[in-house]
Formats: sequence, C-alpha cells, structure tokens
Amino acid sequence: MCLAVPMKLIERSEALGVAELDGVRREVSLMLQPDAKLGDYVLVHAGYVIGTVDEEEAQATIELLRQVADARGTW
Repeated sequence: MCLAVPMKLIERSEALGVAELDGVRREVSLMLQPDAKLGDYVLVHAGYVIGTVDEEEAQATIELLRQVADARGTW
C-alpha cells in the first residue's frame, strides 16, 4: 500500500520543486507531473509528485491524516 501526502508546491524549476506542509519543506521531483504549477496542491510519494488535487480535497486529506496521527500520539 502506498500513501501520498498532499503538500503545497511553493517553488519549482524544470524538474524539481519544493513542497510544504505545516512549515515542513521537502524537495520533490516533478518528472512525473511536469505541469504542476506554483500554488498547486500536489500528492507526494517517496519524493515524487504523482498527482495534483484541489485545495478542498487536500485539506480534507490532511485533516484525516492529523486524526490518525492524533490517535497514535504522533504528528
């Protein structure tokens, strides 16, 4: 099973970008999703952007991930 985390794309160059979630920034590869634009919510798995989602879906997913983390005592 794979888990992709929605993050906001805040920087980009040709094949690399920087995505952010809750102040945590990660360098990501845009090779699989070259049309991702600044400000898009992207799905990140293993350092690769594998898709995009709208802000509503991203926020809903982030909230679910927070609930799971809270239940486990981590976030």
